[in-house]
Amino acid sequence: MMGEEVQHPLRPIYNKESRVLILGTMPSPASREAGFYYAHPQNRFWRVMACLLHEPIPCTNEERENLALTYHFALWDVLASCEITGASDASISNPQPNDLTEILREAPIRAVCTTGKKAAQLYRKFNAQRYSQLRHIELPSTSSANAAKSLDDLVKAYQPLLQELM
Repeated sequence: MMGEEVQHPLRPIYNKESRVLILGTMPSPASREAGFYYAHPQNRFWRVMACLLHEPIPCTNEERENLALTYHFALWDVLASCEITGASDASISNPQPNDLTEILREAPIRAVCTTGKKAAQLYRKFNAQRYSQLRHIELPSTSSANAAKSLDDLVKAYQPLLQELM
């Protein structure tokens, strides 16, 4: 399968009370089709967040957005565009970063969390120096491709995110 040029299609999710910015790399084909972050049915992001926050698992885009805004976390991705094969972060080439300025100007973000090794690597490459005043927390991927981590492992690994939200 050849890589395709993908332009980031989703708006960032945040408001003036967002404290933590959670960045992935680029929405998967399933997330792009569903029109929301971490929408692939096998991705465990929303299950992890529901466990952390002691909330029901949000099932609709509206429920997911409400959970994010209620608990003051913003969602976006490091990249504005790239060439990618399917949902494989390892295949990313020609990455172009999103400009985080608007979110950071409008919301009192105090930490940036990246989900997965590639998101962390790209954040460090494009943004870490520019936003060095923000704590950067590298979190494991919640993708089903990260089968080495159980749901319990992921919930434990996401505890630093929870601490930033409280």
